[in-house]
Amino acid sequence: MKYLPRKNTPVTGPSAQNDPSVDTTAICRGRPSYVWRAGQERRLEIVREYVSLAGRRILDLGCGVGMYTAAFGRYSREVYGVEVELDRAVEAAGRAQGVALAVGEALPFADGTFDLVFSHEVLEHVADDRQTVREMVRVTRAGGQIAIFVPNRLWPFETHGIYWRGRYHFGNIPLVNYLPDALRNRLAWHVRVYTRRGLLALFDGLPVRPVAQRTVYPGFDNVVSRQPRLGRAIRALAYRFERWPLLDRLGLSHFVLFERLA
Repeated sequence: MKYLPRKNTPVTGPSAQNDPSVDTTAICRGRPSYVWRAGQERRLEIVREYVSLAGRRILDLGCGVGMYTAAFGRYSREVYGVEVELDRAVEAAGRAQGVALAVGEALPFADGTFDLVFSHEVLEHVADDRQTVREMVRVTRAGGQIAIFVPNRLWPFETHGIYWRGRYHFGNIPLVNYLPDALRNRLAWHVRVYTRRGLLALFDGLPVRPVAQRTVYPGFDNVVSRQPRLGRAIRALAYRFERWPLLDRLGLSHFVLFERLA
């Protein structure tokens, strides 16, 4: 996949000048999980299907306000987080110890420090996803694991919004990710999206092997909170799709687990 050059500075076009309510930093770097609900709990359980967390030294890369970092603390006392935004890092530090302010492309840890490196919907926002992946591998010990969630190109909606005629439009925009790269990346230059092949290609030549890969459908937590019976029915059906041929490729996110080789 090819992408337009990443724009890491605030937008200075009409949208930024005329709409002060638009948080361009959040648009480019994404919004972390501010609450812990069934969808987040399920993703944690997916990781636990493959990785024993008890007593492990864990790094939550791009930890946001520390929701997953705190959740890992149920199983281990050695949980660390890395976050690029100062205000988020401060909030995360109130939930978990060992939170550092750093970028994914230059992690402040020695080689082979962690048993598990976890990254939840972060790679699509970093300036250099390939370098971030190298760093994740570097700080993982031999025999350790790397667990990653990223957006799926085959999900029918672009969940990060788009730019159209110089203005940002928030929301789930249908079919954007099905456009050719040149068009898709003009509308959504602020965020990457991955095919399974493209995600695996980030690890080409690195000392890892894939252990598990699948897509994950959303938990529709907002629908459940507003209309519990309908929401639970939609959720149950969506989770069935993860096991159905063809539909199992269309989930909201990819989940991939790698093992670090000696």
